[in-house]
Amino acid sequence: MSTKAKMIVDKDFTIGEVDKRIYGSFIEHLGRAVYGGIYEPEHPEADEQGFRSDVIELVKGLDVPIVRYPGGNFVSGYNWEDGVGPLAQRPRRLELAWRTIEPNLFGFNEFIDWCRKTGTEAMMAVNLGTRGPEEARQLLEYSNHPSGTYWSDLRIQHGYKQPHNIKTWCLGNEMDGPWQIGAKTATEYGRIAAETAKVMKWVDSTIELVACGSSSIGMPTFPEWESTVLDLSYNEVDYISLHTYYGNRDSDTPNFLAQSMGMDSFIHTVIATCDYIQAKKRSKKKINLSFDEWNVWYHSNEADSKIDPWSIAPPQLEDIYNHEDALLVGSMLISMLKRADRVKMACIAQLVNVIAPIMTANGGAAWKQTIYFPYMHTSIFGRGTALVPLVTSPKYDSKDFTDVPYLDAIAVLSENQEEVTVFAVNRHLSETLPFEIDLRSFGSCRIIEHIVLEHDDLKAANTIDVPDRVTPHTGGNAAADGSKVEALLGEASWNVIRLKLV
Repeated sequence: MSTKAKMIVDKDFTIGEVDKRIYGSFIEHLGRAVYGGIYEPEHPEADEQGFRSDVIELVKGLDVPIVRYPGGNFVSGYNWEDGVGPLAQRPRRLELAWRTIEPNLFGFNEFIDWCRKTGTEAMMAVNLGTRGPEEARQLLEYSNHPSGTYWSDLRIQHGYKQPHNIKTWCLGNEMDGPWQIGAKTATEYGRIAAETAKVMKWVDSTIELVACGSSSIGMPTFPEWESTVLDLSYNEVDYISLHTYYGNRDSDTPNFLAQSMGMDSFIHTVIATCDYIQAKKRSKKKINLSFDEWNVWYHSNEADSKIDPWSIAPPQLEDIYNHEDALLVGSMLISMLKRADRVKMACIAQLVNVIAPIMTANGGAAWKQTIYFPYMHTSIFGRGTALVPLVTSPKYDSKDFTDVPYLDAIAVLSENQEEVTVFAVNRHLSETLPFEIDLRSFGSCRIIEHIVLEHDDLKAANTIDVPDRVTPHTGGNAAADGSKVEALLGEASWNVIRLKLV
């Protein structure tokens, strides 16, 4: 490509601090996310609690800071009490959201134990579909109150003397969706969210609460839903959620790779709605965003439609991700970093087997999907301060978008302010992209490494038989000269350029 792309970053022009929780994930009682994913007592690598140690190691490799649980659609019909106490006394239930049998062998306390073993925190969701404020505050009391009450003493009776001290809670899930058990209008949900939030903060004033936003930007009530819900619950909640999934169903890769521009628009509209309600209420409080479901999801749709109901942990939503999916996941992460001032939490959905970066075989191996790598790179190297990216790039038009830049990029100054990491996607499918980074205010720098994820087949995927077909390498060509960095980005590539400030 003859036209060069360029990005200028300046240490004095910052977007905001990156909250590490932007690199969170999600585990739902859906498909093999739990049973056969993180929990498989009969597996040869299961620990004493039945947790797969091979999966734990892969999760640790991502440095996941927070994991949302137990749903998702599942939570709107879930009785949390079914999943605590002696295993022999736990009931089997019809699980209506995904039409399976839930054996309740893995529940609340097991999840907290798993979080501790993986070094992550819990983001708990409460059921506001079939239940309400009373059951939510009881779960919080069970979790966080030290002792001396019925629910806190029940936790102690179950073997957990110290409170779990979970600080982040979701007030239901996708309550605007007609597919949701107990779906509600914006007014109905806004009222129950406010009342639930009120009593939960009376139990523990230190918690943070996430209200349900629209299930997607395509909902007919978006963004009126956000406006109404926040109008009713603004003083009680701290975040509002966003959910989005993208797919390349029409085999139109240029349009598929431009979908992150739709994500940008989604984020900007929700921020504007939050700020409108803030202005309306003359409030000093600012509501931030929790993008607690996001990913590529479409590969498994046909297979999922053929699953027989009422089995335990069938293989559902098991998308096998290819190289182009990894490119879009990288751009979606860049989109959230571009609004790090307001997007403070996010959860790639999900973590294991179900539209996930990690796959397993029951009784067998675990491996990394293509999307594991951009997620891992941003989680490890994308902590610190997001810098305003002044980008110039050649552009193209696609079916749904105009002026799509071939270069999608962001830079993050490390927490110790000794490194700048640039994350960049070249969306061009057949040409390399000359790329210049201007660090004029930082002084000189040197290249630590230039990591590249690329493949000559956009549909190439990692499988149990060939788990390393698509993997990153450190043979990128970035070169530094003072405060200027030059690189030639490969066609259809994800790039991580790490720079040491000197």
